[in-house]
Amino acid sequence: MALNYSIHEAKARFFEVIRHVREGKSVTITHRGKPVAEVRSVGHGQSSALEKRLGDLESRGVLARPALPKRMFQPVQHRPGALARFLAERGE
Repeated sequence: MALNYSIHEAKARFFEVIRHVREGKSVTITHRGKPVAEVRSVGHGQSSALEKRLGDLESRGVLARPALPKRMFQPVQHRPGALARFLAERGE
């Protein structure tokens, strides 16, 4: 069963729309009878679709995933006591 709401209905029945989405259903929002948006659960198959799309882009050579794991940046220069120097400059 397709769930369609006009923009006005969706606004007036917002909690009903959210209840349907929490139940795993998708809700289509229309403007003058034409679909303009779809409301669905955040986890609704997005991760597998994203992984499939990334894999497709990688196989075509459009995307290259990083070979090394992410590393935290190290400060260029470590100068302890910055607050003390700042307060000393201000005369506090």
